[in-house]
Amino acid sequence: MVQIIKDVDELKTFLKAAGCKLVVVEFSAKWCGPCQRMYPLVHAMSLQYRNVMFANVDVDDSRVTLFSRLKRAICCNGSGFMGEPIFEFCGADAQKLEAKIQELM
Repeated sequence: MVQIIKDVDELKTFLKAAGCKLVVVEFSAKWCGPCQRMYPLVHAMSLQYRNVMFANVDVDDSRVTLFSRLKRAICCNGSGFMGEPIFEFCGADAQKLEAKIQELM
């Protein structure tokens, strides 16, 4: 299941709840075609990889200025809100994301 994140507090709570689990956060926008194509694929991955925590942040709907500056990024991060990303990429490449999830699990 993909959790919808609306603000920094929700993101912090989500990351804290993840503990040591792998976290995938998808930053997207409703107007973005590639984002809309990726969402069902990310949702399917969330059902397949139950030991990975998935979240989505709509960069236009969120109440966080950092999110509003982002157009599209998917970031797999360990626990900790301000930690260094393990892996980050831009674009709609579901195969690359899945390969990285498998590598980091």
